[in-house]
Amino acid sequence: MSAEQSRQHHYVAQWYQKRFLPPGQAKLYYLDLKPNTVVNGAISYTVKALRYWDPARCFCVEDLYAMKFGQRTSDAMERRFFGNVDRNGAAAADYLRAYEDIDDRANDAVLHLVNYIGAQRFRTPRGLDWIQARIGSSDRTSTLLALQELFQAYAAMWMEGVWEIVHARESASKFIVTDEPVTFFNRAIFPREAPYPGGEEFPKIGTRTLFPLGADACLIITHLQLVRNPWSKPLAVRTNARTFGRTMFKITEIQFGRELDDNEVLRINYIMKQHATKYIAAASAEALYPEKQLGQVNWSGLDADWFLLPNPWKVGFTGGFAMGFKDDSTFAMDEYGRRPWHPRYEDKKQQDKEFRLFHDAQREWAKKRVGKPLSRVIDQLREDSFSNTLMREYLVKEGLLPPEEPAPSA
Repeated sequence: MSAEQSRQHHYVAQWYQKRFLPPGQAKLYYLDLKPNTVVNGAISYTVKALRYWDPARCFCVEDLYAMKFGQRTSDAMERRFFGNVDRNGAAAADYLRAYEDIDDRANDAVLHLVNYIGAQRFRTPRGLDWIQARIGSSDRTSTLLALQELFQAYAAMWMEGVWEIVHARESASKFIVTDEPVTFFNRAIFPREAPYPGGEEFPKIGTRTLFPLGADACLIITHLQLVRNPWSKPLAVRTNARTFGRTMFKITEIQFGRELDDNEVLRINYIMKQHATKYIAAASAEALYPEKQLGQVNWSGLDADWFLLPNPWKVGFTGGFAMGFKDDSTFAMDEYGRRPWHPRYEDKKQQDKEFRLFHDAQREWAKKRVGKPLSRVIDQLREDSFSNTLMREYLVKEGLLPPEEPAPSA
């Protein structure tokens, strides 16, 4: 390898780590969850677990992405593939972190972010181990070549999910960063019990994808099937679960603007810490120990108040999409990505059942989240405030909110 080639390869990009630093702070508190024990003759000691390091020293491994072709070694994967993914991903994360309205950057931002989180899911040491197990080879070059083919595997199902960007701008606690920034949470799968390297939980109905966009914003992607029926068995497989495939995404239904309270931010941090492989980092040492602030934690009850569930009152109940093109070709799919030739395309029986459960879910969500901040959506087809009005009318009827006082007469 020539002197010009990079050696320290970051599996969590430095630009991403810096999104978790407050203004004026240049270093992160970096915690080793499994510090090594060093034995030197009769003397043994455990390596210091907590460091205060610059992002350049965090979440990196020497030659992690080095590829060998005969006698030649290349860092092209680091420079070209991840360089491009990181560059576009950074701009997309910044755009969606501050998302409040749609402009001509919105479509590219969503596509670039999906590519980034797809690559991030697989570029970690654990992700690379997952690919190795899949392809049946421990050869690093073969693994990296496979990564370039597999990194978009989850994209279709992510884009068929319901997106919400939650915020910690008003919370004392902020989001942490881990060596597994793209975290799959399922209340029925405790991470320490899942066989390494994991990854099989994503197609399950009860699995959410958590990805902090920075210290004060986090993207949560929830399978539509769970939004329509939060009582679904969390380990059941999502309808039409698959990798890859064409799909469609409605940008105007991204939910945003909901401020989490301190306890809710701590719960997300606890989930992320439990899913970390070895390292986590934060702007303060205290933030590395969310379990101390939460006290006793019941994994299966972490989302008992549905704080991770997007507002179902702002999710449209649609059966799918159809498009026509200038060349007279068409493209159609239902809400679960099934094409017209699929035997269960726009399954009427499933839709009728989900329609009933969806309205039950809206009412139950309103009761669980009464008094909590609400998200917003940008949708040209209906007024965002209309769903708020419907929900308030239901809560007033149930006696959970006082009736609004009539406006004073002129």
